[in-house]
Amino acid sequence: MNKTPKSLRLHVGLFGRRNAGKSSVLNALARQHVSIVSEVAGTTTDVVEKAMELQPIGPVLFIDTAGLDDAGALGTMRVKRTREIFDRTDVGLIIAEAGHWGEFEQSLFDELHARGLPMIVVFNKSDLGQPGPDLVERLEAEKASCVRTVASTGEGMDVLREALIKAAPQEFIDAPTILGDLVPPGELAVLVVPIDSEAPKGRLIVPQVQSIRDLLDHDAYCLVVKEHELRDALERLNRPPALVVTDSQAFEKVAADTPRDVPLTSFSIVFARYKGDLDAFVRGALAIEALRPGDRVLVAEVCSHQPTCDDIGRVKIPTWIRRHLASQWNTAGAPRNAGSPPNAADLVFDHVQGHDFPDDLSAYRLVIHCAGCMHNRRQMLTRIERCRTAGVPITNYGVTIAYTLGILERAIEPFPSALETYRNLTRART
Repeated sequence: MNKTPKSLRLHVGLFGRRNAGKSSVLNALARQHVSIVSEVAGTTTDVVEKAMELQPIGPVLFIDTAGLDDAGALGTMRVKRTREIFDRTDVGLIIAEAGHWGEFEQSLFDELHARGLPMIVVFNKSDLGQPGPDLVERLEAEKASCVRTVASTGEGMDVLREALIKAAPQEFIDAPTILGDLVPPGELAVLVVPIDSEAPKGRLIVPQVQSIRDLLDHDAYCLVVKEHELRDALERLNRPPALVVTDSQAFEKVAADTPRDVPLTSFSIVFARYKGDLDAFVRGALAIEALRPGDRVLVAEVCSHQPTCDDIGRVKIPTWIRRHLASQWNTAGAPRNAGSPPNAADLVFDHVQGHDFPDDLSAYRLVIHCAGCMHNRRQMLTRIERCRTAGVPITNYGVTIAYTLGILERAIEPFPSALETYRNLTRART
């Protein structure tokens, strides 16, 4: 069975009217019965996902959506969920029935085009009608591929698969590395993996597993230790490792136990680069200094685990930020024009999980995101762009923790662009 995580798959969203044949197209692509097909419009009432292999791309995730023309109160909820799929779509398929192209299909095209996403227009049920040549010419002039299919018989599916391969972003053909460019072949990376109350029983978490696999794929060595074993492990080595990578929650101890001449970073910071925009997250971390009592901070976590008493997003990060700001404010005194000394306890932290993310970010002064290991890169970049558009800084767990502990500069030394961003900003601030 293919165990590739959804977050590493090419996300292909199927959009269109009810009963345009989205589910039939998905079933034909998958060569199996995945979605229910019926003549009754609106049979697909929720998002249906199908993971499969599509060579030479590799692992893909097809997402069959409810029709965006669904009506009624329940239909409105379904449409909202469907629109959320835009945020994590890498390639969009617009399914149009029998050559029909109206304002609705054009609005889907405009949405995908505005996001800069590659798209394929699938004129399904082409045995019942054909698109006009002027329409096809116009769509192709705007960089959309047009394919004619009869999904019920499989006609045109080979052409559609070829169009998908051509439309896939190059990063899915030449997959980016997690650590392979930081640890040369034949060199050693030490991975520090705390086993605490939030660690999943009997296994490592996704970033740790993916990092190990990436190192092996690049012919590097890997040593995995817990945080209290690190010092002894390093002393036993006959030469220093090329890199130490730690869980961000152990940053303080690991930084103290790792010689200063050994490069150090965290899984969360590595994934900030791999899944998002590390430079943007560094800028966001520096925005912590601008927080004032009463400001709201949004903490977004993809995983839907049950929070514990020392949960990183709900307890530890707010504690570290409050401690850092309390120290800064007590040293610098009250902000200008403030009538009373600031109190870091007055910061307000809101939390969201999974695919939930506010439509309106105007209430927040900062967004702090998890590493995003369970999201695909497209969804993370979409959230970063939404924050940029709203004028709200965004950072992530690892960058935040390193900053509040005073070790961010060291933690991003392996990443020259982010390091330059940090130094330029700190120089400008002083």
